[in-house]
Amino acid sequence: MPTVLRFDGLRAVIYPNDHRPAHVHVMGKGGEAVFILHCPDGPPALRESYRFNTPDLNRIAKALAAELLALCGKWRDIHGHD
Repeated sequence: MPTVLRFDGLRAVIYPNDHRPAHVHVMGKGGEAVFILHCPDGPPALRESYRFNTPDLNRIAKALAAELLALCGKWRDIHGHD
């Protein structure tokens, strides 16, 4: 599971054998969340979350949005499509 982004003690990963649509799993601080990227224009949208509170999820979404093009590129590199 390649880590494609690190921020605020968290890491965003894309699983090589994962399914569409393009999304990332954000893990750390005892929680995990999955965000659909909505490549290429965004915004990232929360699909599910375990143990993150709303302020954390808002910060994560903002960080993912700031790196959206790079994340979409990583998804394409790993999966060959958006």
